[in-house]
Amino acid sequence: MNVQLFIPCFVDQLYPETGMNMVKVLEKLGCKVAYNTRQTCCGQPAFNAGYRDDAKAVARKFLHDFSEAGYIVGPSGSCTGYVRNFYDKMFANSSEHNLCNQLRENMYEFTEFLTKILKVDDLGATLNGKATYHDACGSLRECGIKEGPRQLLKKVKGLELVEMKECETCCGFGGTFAVKFEPISMGMAQVKVKSALDTGAEYIITTDVSCMMHMQGYIDHNKLPVKTMHIADVLAGGW
Repeated sequence: MNVQLFIPCFVDQLYPETGMNMVKVLEKLGCKVAYNTRQTCCGQPAFNAGYRDDAKAVARKFLHDFSEAGYIVGPSGSCTGYVRNFYDKMFANSSEHNLCNQLRENMYEFTEFLTKILKVDDLGATLNGKATYHDACGSLRECGIKEGPRQLLKKVKGLELVEMKECETCCGFGGTFAVKFEPISMGMAQVKVKSALDTGAEYIITTDVSCMMHMQGYIDHNKLPVKTMHIADVLAGGW
């Protein structure tokens, strides 16, 4: 199966190993992975900041960078949700509307692609310890992803998966929200991390590195005994 790889900005700049681990998993499952080196941002930061014309220009480039037919897979529910839910509004009644619809239909978040398209849940991964799962807003609210990541994590050898009370609560990142409203953002991170710590978890696992970065910053600043991990890094471990 042919797969086009979409690597979001945070992964490219801060967590490149997560992108490599996603490729490792996909190739293990028999996928032929292609990476267009011309790809850039999907445009979400500009859109959320109110720069709609700039966001559309970036989105137009994204459309043409991924214009080939076939699945597009990325390690981010946030970016996937943005493309699916907002591109059609930007390109409605335009010459690129059909291309936009094709792209939206082909776009999948990594765990969603594993469980819904490849129909797998056991990757043979190993991670010894106790973990809890954070439902990233983009994955949960924009893509409807809930059980798939948990299904995959339950099959990881040596891993005890426990639910925290605040699993669906936002971690407080929200892109520019964390910059403009830092005290509120950090208060939300505190609630989220405390909820994870209350379970006794050693790891907070999620689908979005932006959430990871935000929570890990709070964790490091307060020297707390828990670590964030992207699910691709978990699923690529131990084999």
